[in-house]
Amino acid sequence: MARYTDAVCRLCRREGEKLFLKGERCYTNKCSVTRRVYAPGQHGQQKKKLSEYGLQLREKQKARRFYGVLESQFRRYFEMAVKRKGITGENLLQILESRLDNVVYRLGLATSRPEARQLVRHGHFTVNGQKVDIPSYLLKAGDVVAVRDKFKNSEKMKSIIEIAGGKVVPKWLEFDAENLTGKVVSLPEREDIDLPIKEHLIVELYSK
Repeated sequence: MARYTDAVCRLCRREGEKLFLKGERCYTNKCSVTRRVYAPGQHGQQKKKLSEYGLQLREKQKARRFYGVLESQFRRYFEMAVKRKGITGENLLQILESRLDNVVYRLGLATSRPEARQLVRHGHFTVNGQKVDIPSYLLKAGDVVAVRDKFKNSEKMKSIIEIAGGKVVPKWLEFDAENLTGKVVSLPEREDIDLPIKEHLIVELYSK
């Protein structure tokens, strides 16, 4: 499976804002965006005025990097969003939010989306009682996500709860902290998604 293997802090610097890809480090003064507020590379400190296409491309890249999705998969999600009723851009974000790795992160069962993706791949979660190890698995309203029993009391899980356990769970999810389970109450509306993404620019890019 193709995946990004270079330093993820470069991605945050390229987009000019925190994408929260390194978990706890992103909340400290060690964060690369805090220390170097310019794009990586030889010409990173040069200020450039982006064209309309450039703005649209950067917005698409930022959305991809927030959720850790490669280009071909992101394009498929866009095609799914077009076929759904409603506003295409909001449909796209709704699909991305309903990924299993994102829901695990939103529930506070991982300190970052990359970590959530790794934990899902290692088979530490179930959906409706069945083990699911596919990070891109799309959840529906009513689905229940749970930490598998053998992982609940691990030092890794205890560390995650200590770091991320106090985060606010969005209203479209329910979280049972005692049993480490979460339920998708409904699919998120646009106001439930707190990411600084201008989805209309992504729609304009793909509509050309």
